Amino acid sequence: MRTRDGLHARLRAATDPAHRALEASLDWQARVATLSGYRNLLGRLYGFHAVWESAIGSGLADEVFLAPRRRLTRLAADLDHLGLTPSAVAALPRPTSLVFDGPAAAMGALYVLEGSTLGGQLIGRHIAGLHGFSGDGLAYYRAHGPAAGAMWAAFRTRLEIFGEDPAAEAALTGAAVSTFSAMGAWLGPGPETPVAA
Repeated sequence: MRTRDGLHARLRAATDPAHRALEASLDWQARVATLSGYRNLLGRLYGFHAVWESAIGSGLADEVFLAPRRRLTRLAADLDHLGLTPSAVAALPRPTSLVFDGPAAAMGALYVLEGSTLGGQLIGRHIAGLHGFSGDGLAYYRAHGPAAGAMWAAFRTRLEIFGEDPAAEAALTGAAVSTFSAMGAWLGPGPETPVAA
């Protein structure tokens, strides 16, 4: 049932269980405690973004809006800083490819990736202090940097265009929940191929 709140509030409530499950399974502080653990996490994130950003781009069909929100090249730069060659980065494992059925579903998936830029500021500061990074090696987590708030506000404004269409909102919400779950399954605990420098 739709409430009188804006779409963002409804989406946040609908995705909260999946979001919490992802955070509980990630255990990011333990994973970034060593450089090898940080490198492994970035390698998994690279594989995920390689698939999801491509699918979001096709579904959204608005590269002007998406381009500054893409983070795959930032992950590649961080992995380069940590000693991976371009060929090693290209060979990193990736989840199965997927297709989003239109802009609403693509925005639902992007909601998850773009939302992570906010918490990523805190994670980036933690990693910088832990490993002595001053700039290089943190491009993914620093993402939009000082512009993070403005980028998120622009994203939320764009999100609301789907708020008056129940079918679009359902597609958007379903894709967001699925993306949280897929990210949790891909990044969460389990067998992990070490990323060698």
